[in-house]
Amino acid sequence: MTTTLKTQVGRTTGSPEARRLRGKEHIPAVLYGMGMTPVSITVERRDLRIALSGAAGSNTILELHVDDKKYPAIVKEMQRDPIKRTVSHVDFMQIDLNVEITMAVPVHLTGTAKAVNQEGGLVDAAIDRIEVRAAANNIPNEILIDVTDMTMQSVIRLGDIELPKGVTALGDDDLVIVTVLDTGGATAAATPAGDAPADAAGAGEAPAAGDDKPAAS
Repeated sequence: MTTTLKTQVGRTTGSPEARRLRGKEHIPAVLYGMGMTPVSITVERRDLRIALSGAAGSNTILELHVDDKKYPAIVKEMQRDPIKRTVSHVDFMQIDLNVEITMAVPVHLTGTAKAVNQEGGLVDAAIDRIEVRAAANNIPNEILIDVTDMTMQSVIRLGDIELPKGVTALGDDDLVIVTVLDTGGATAAATPAGDAPADAAGAGEAPAAGDDKPAAS
């Protein structure tokens, strides 16, 4: 499913014009790909934010309206202001929905690893994105990994993940995706808070006879 994004054409290129557009909440952009001549366009900041607000985020398949034409496209690159971190320029790439492309898809963990929690461990995603290859219209919005059955000794590797039909993960099957961190919670819980270290047991004892004699005047 594609998301519609309207654009404006005919903008003047150059830094002064780009600053003027950004001041009006318009973002300079360019559309290229598949042998077409690059087209300088503008998108409204609010429209772009809404278009990319779904689960797929910046991986959203877009239908760009450019004048009277429509182009299936993806965000190839977003440049950001180094201080404000707002989007300052967007590169859109036209795609063929039936041709395979490579994209980095976000990883999300689901379920509760009770065995890990009981032993004071912490389930940790070693990476937050997995590169996959598939037809553009078959790229998943996210990759869900169920951690319910994990224990303190568990590791989930790339080769363990089930992907939708037609989607191939790129990378070594042994790449660690999810692991378990030992936070020491179980050890701490086994030691009552009031227990004092053995070498400090006598710290509060009364002094031996004769130890409290006043100094000679």
